[in-house]
This record gives sequence, structure tokens and C-alpha cells, in this order.
Amino acid sequence: MLDLVGGEAERIDARFFEPACGSGNFLVPVLQRKLAAVEAKFGRSEFEKRHYALLALMCCYGIELLPDNLAECRANLLELFANYLRITAADDLYQAAFFVISLNLIHGDAMTMRGVDELPIHFVEWGYLGRGKFQRRDFRLDVLIGMAAFSAEGSLFAHLGKDELFTPMRTYPPMTARDLAGFASGGVGDAA
Repeated sequence: MLDLVGGEAERIDARFFEPACGSGNFLVPVLQRKLAAVEAKFGRSEFEKRHYALLALMCCYGIELLPDNLAECRANLLELFANYLRITAADDLYQAAFFVISLNLIHGDAMTMRGVDELPIHFVEWGYLGRGKFQRRDFRLDVLIGMAAFSAEGSLFAHLGKDELFTPMRTYPPMTARDLAGFASGGVGDAA
């Protein structure tokens, strides 16, 4: 299936969303391909390799209704990431990845676009700014889906640019992997 999307699966910053992610049977191979691209492009620089590997993970999204499947998917992605970088739970990058996965893999229902708490599902868009800094912007899934329909060719709003339609609910200041790790361990800051 991934071969059908051509080079997108190998693009480190290409975003993949699985609306019923189960235990990760689609997202794990996506991350494997992304990490292979990281290795090919940044394998000689440990700093770049670590940060681009985190970006690759940041670009994998999923929703799952069953809590045991969700836990397994999160564990599978985290294990793949940790094994690739040869890191343990004590590493800041591991903790940052744990935090990212907790936000990117959502316990909810993709059909209703609501979490198990019945609140609208929020998605985090991550970007890598370089030099070890990441940007976080939060969006509501139902708004993104609705706005995507407005931007379709031939629609009344097709002439508008993406930044005019896709306005985040919140934009955070740039963060390092250590900052993200702090959120994972219950550090100071608004993580959700």
C-alpha cells in the first residue's frame, strides 16, 4: 500500500494519518520508511539524525477506539524509534517521543471526530525549525476536515490561501526535545 503513494512514504516530513490505527500495522511501516530516509540523509550527524528521527515520528498520526490497540500502537512506534536511535527510557529524546506519541495517537472515534471524553479531537502539527527546535500548533480535526472541503477546487473559498483557512487553535513557542521530555515527565508547562 505504501508503494502506491510513491516517495511520500520516504519523505521525513510527510504526514500520515490512520483513522483506525489499531496496533500500528500501517503506521509502523510508515515510520520504518521515514527512519530509513533519516539514516540515508542524516546518518553521519548524530545531532541531525536524532532530531530528524523525532520529526519523522511527529508526522505519524492515528485515532483508535479500543484502548488496548491504542496502547499497543503507541508501544510499537516508541519501540521502533528507540531501537533505531539505541536509546532508553532515561534519554530525553525517548521521553520527548513518548510525549509526542501521547498527543499524536488519540483515543477516540474518527467517525464522530470526538475523543472518548466526547470532546472534539485536537491534532498537533509539528514542525522542525532546525538547530534542535520544534514548533507545535494545535488544530481541531472537525475544523480541518471542514476547511479542506472549502478549499476544494471550484468551491467559493478555493482562492484563499491555506494560512487563511487553516488557523491553529494555539501556537506554542519553539521547543527543544528536552522541553518536550519535561512535558512527558509532568514538568512545568501546558502540554495539552
